Amino acid sequence: MSHEVKICAGTASRGLGEQIAKRYGLPLANVNILRFSDGEFQPSFEETVRGADVFIIQSTMPPADNLMELLQMVDAAKRASARNIIAVMPYYGYARQDRKDKPRVSIGSKLVANLLSAAGVTRVMTMDLHADQIQGFFEVPVDHLFASSIFLPYIKSLNLDNLIMAAPDTGGTKRANAYAKFLNCDLAICYKQRKVANQIESMTVIGDVEGKDVVLVDDLIDTAGTLTKSAEMMLEHGANTVRALITHPVLSGPAYDRINASKLTELVVTDTIPIKEKSDKIKVLSVADLFANTMRSIVSHESISSQFLI
Repeated sequence: MSHEVKICAGTASRGLGEQIAKRYGLPLANVNILRFSDGEFQPSFEETVRGADVFIIQSTMPPADNLMELLQMVDAAKRASARNIIAVMPYYGYARQDRKDKPRVSIGSKLVANLLSAAGVTRVMTMDLHADQIQGFFEVPVDHLFASSIFLPYIKSLNLDNLIMAAPDTGGTKRANAYAKFLNCDLAICYKQRKVANQIESMTVIGDVEGKDVVLVDDLIDTAGTLTKSAEMMLEHGANTVRALITHPVLSGPAYDRINASKLTELVVTDTIPIKEKSDKIKVLSVADLFANTMRSIVSHESISSQFLI
């Protein structure tokens, strides 16, 4: 027996939600967000979702209202007797807080997982988590998609003769190595040291990039300090060109100014987070098809393995 599918989107991901719904072949469900004068808000479904599979699309980047809106929409769907409630989180906020890296700190990504479970999600779909082990924070199925399905065809379309993949820091080595193996090319790593968050103390390049077209790959870009410094160092070590493929364009603080002033050939990102400013150096690739296809497979109980290239 097939069940009705409802696709809705939160305020933060309205544009992406419309694109995903269009590719799926359904209109977005009618959801109203009532806002009070003090800033409080209350989402409500303006159509029945009883017995339906409800997909709620919302990235949870700051402000925290985006997360709270997602939680309230999940709760509203549960109380309206939805059959399944799938939180589609293209960008999973608080993912950088995946462990206790010093005493007396919160594990924010685990807290978010607990909140989603308490609200009533029956499944979570997300992309390029900062740490793979976050999937284990949930007691419901997690569909972890990868932007490599979008980035790899793009890299191939560039026809770079002297391609080398690179990680902007040691934490991204596994991801960059997977790309390098798939593309049968070499790997370089930028080794950096920090004393405080968002401030680089020192950096060096591991690997031979002389005469190469470098492609840096990472899961997110925040203030762009690491990325622009990495590009500069690659060129100082003899690289021909440096471009970057980054899944989540958080882009806070001085990020846009740094990118525009950098020596990057281009910065390629996805639309998991809306771009705040236009830049000639930033190219956006959409994840709408990937999410729509995966949602279709989930509804029809089919394997989603075909969505993965690496």
